[in-house]
Amino acid sequence: MARKMKSMDGNTAAAHVSYAFTEVAGIYPITPSSPMADNVDQWAAAGRKNIFGTTVKVVEMESEAGASGTVHGSLAAGALTTTYTASQGLLLMIPNMYKIAGELLPCVFHVSARTVATHALNIFGDHSDVMACRQTGFAMLCETNPQEVMDLSAVAHCATIESRVPFINFFDGFRTSHEIQKIAVWDYDDLADMVDMDAVAAFRKRALNPERPVMRGSHENGDVFFQHREACNKYYEAVPGIVEKYMDKVNEKLGTDYKLFNYYGAPDAERVIIAMGSICDVAEEVIDYLTAQGEKVGLVKVRLFRPFRADKLIEAIPATAKKIAVLDRTKEPGSLGEPLYQDVVTALANAGISATITGGRYGLGSKDTPPSSVFAVYEELAKDEPKKQFTIGISDDVTCLSLEEKPSPNTAAEGTIECKFWGLGGDGTVGANKNSIKIIGDNTDNYVQAYFQYDSKKTGGVTVSHLRFGAKPIKSPYYINKADFVACHNPSYVVKGYKMVNDVKPGGVFLINCQWTPEELNEYMPAEAKRYIAKNNIQLYTINAIDLAIQIGMGKRTNTILQSAFFSLAKVMPEEK
Repeated sequence: MARKMKSMDGNTAAAHVSYAFTEVAGIYPITPSSPMADNVDQWAAAGRKNIFGTTVKVVEMESEAGASGTVHGSLAAGALTTTYTASQGLLLMIPNMYKIAGELLPCVFHVSARTVATHALNIFGDHSDVMACRQTGFAMLCETNPQEVMDLSAVAHCATIESRVPFINFFDGFRTSHEIQKIAVWDYDDLADMVDMDAVAAFRKRALNPERPVMRGSHENGDVFFQHREACNKYYEAVPGIVEKYMDKVNEKLGTDYKLFNYYGAPDAERVIIAMGSICDVAEEVIDYLTAQGEKVGLVKVRLFRPFRADKLIEAIPATAKKIAVLDRTKEPGSLGEPLYQDVVTALANAGISATITGGRYGLGSKDTPPSSVFAVYEELAKDEPKKQFTIGISDDVTCLSLEEKPSPNTAAEGTIECKFWGLGGDGTVGANKNSIKIIGDNTDNYVQAYFQYDSKKTGGVTVSHLRFGAKPIKSPYYINKADFVACHNPSYVVKGYKMVNDVKPGGVFLINCQWTPEELNEYMPAEAKRYIAKNNIQLYTINAIDLAIQIGMGKRTNTILQSAFFSLAKVMPEEK
């Protein structure tokens, strides 16, 4: 069935798919996973039906520990159950996760992967939470962008039902969970067509029922515990094949090429990056640029992280690869290397493959990972003796592990329009831009992407909205540094000397929302900014959105005025729209 295109973020994509397969949702909100549970709750309240023809029963508990307990109990009672969480919330679920996996109860935990608080609290994204769950017995499936979240979340749900092994379905917190893209949306009839209803019936027959008594949650001593623990091996050995089976079903329906490990790049690549998550899209952009220059580089995207199939990884790596960089979005202090790095090293060593393998850390706490970081990795691999361990995206002046990063060329899809909006948390800028990008995505043929950068204070802090749209698919999960259009919605930023105008491309547009006269603007504008405007032929506009809104009877809806100005100056909509 042809799928409809709609603009949405990764959280909404995961919620849409999970709702189809869910009968009970045990929830407790935590940033950045809360919108998944919120969407499911709203849809259930509105009477939306899942593929079984029922409305999801949503149970909000007093903590994530309670939510996972609800999941455990609901599964034992024979209801397909789901939850949504991240960071410390996921860690609170770990005790129940051991039990759920040990009892082979099929379910999916959708995780917008977020930093676990260490020396400081951080509400943003990396993989430190999911990596703390490797030993629980949950299978782990990772996605790169909102479209993959839509496509592969179905694989997690179908595979857990057939395999009986529970899944963590994870993607980068904020960078993917909150990034808006125009994506193709599953129809529930297609999802219903893929699920193994015999396996669903078998799951329900295993439910606790006085008519069919079984023993659960027993206590065992050293004479038998080990043997029974090993008895689960065959279920885990079967998981990769079952995941491949459902990936093939998705591929057949959509024309995609999802595998446990996907390769992208030159077929004879000598320098290869192995990674998972949103950095893969950044790497693909860089690879497109470098291979066009004749460079032999490539990328292996890890999708099924647990159970880890070493033979499938080796199959994906070109035989010509001489140097490999494994990138992890987590830090495991004191270890010989981060989790994915250690898995890759072990897999290649066991297969007798000799290649130079280095390990890198990136993106902790949502640190931006632009193309310059990926260029730096490939440059490091080109050296005779690359660093065994390194970091990218930061300047490490303590242990000197960071790679030197140089200004990089624009690798975004040709014709992509890039826009930045500087606002004040709570002033409506972020909300207006979410509306703007959805209007563009849902009312034109353009592909769209939007990401919103703000600190954990949110209200009262600086916000920067990053919007992209164009005729070609957009694979740019990083901040915009040179924009066609930049708007400053808070004039105090001009006075404070924020270098907003430096974000504008030569010949681009800079719009300031202010009540200043031209003379006052000239007085407040820093000399450096005025020189940049003159040198780069920047088109400078001002708008008094407050007075204009009052004049036309729109009261305090200043962001509607600013939105209209953006649509006009950036030439967003076709004439007929």
